[in-house]
Amino acid sequence: MTQPDNPRPLPPVRPGHYRGESYRIEESVGFLMKQVVEMLSRAMDERMEEYSLTDAQWRPLLMLQRHTSETATGLARNVGCDAGAVTRMIDRLEDKGLVRRVRNADDRRIQNIELTDDGKKAVAVVPYVISDVLNAHLADLSDAEVEQLKSLLKRILACGQQSHDGR
Repeated sequence: MTQPDNPRPLPPVRPGHYRGESYRIEESVGFLMKQVVEMLSRAMDERMEEYSLTDAQWRPLLMLQRHTSETATGLARNVGCDAGAVTRMIDRLEDKGLVRRVRNADDRRIQNIELTDDGKKAVAVVPYVISDVLNAHLADLSDAEVEQLKSLLKRILACGQQSHDGR
């Protein structure tokens, strides 16, 4: 099957919940999830502003709190952005005195990124702000519904990973 103005055949759509000919973006799970993520991100940025932290800064600080010491490459992977962006972000966090670069004891070519004492103090508020923002956005859901939502999102992630791995 081809489109009238396009000689290329339309791509196949595996059987499921969506059909190409009736697809509406405003009803797309992906579109709705992206809107939720953007809304949460804006709310987090607004709340973190009083702590002088941006979205690009509090996420790596939180990762460093969990992992203690991390390379820029590992941090980029965990935060989900490219190494160049992480390097620039680390520079800004270092300028603020929140992180430091430390040579790896086993391999001097590697620099680990660690929280400073000021970084540890700054990141201490992050879980509380995140919890408050999430609670505000999930206020109309019951505990069971929140658990169901998390379960469904985890299933979508797993299904997407299987689909990606099995291309």
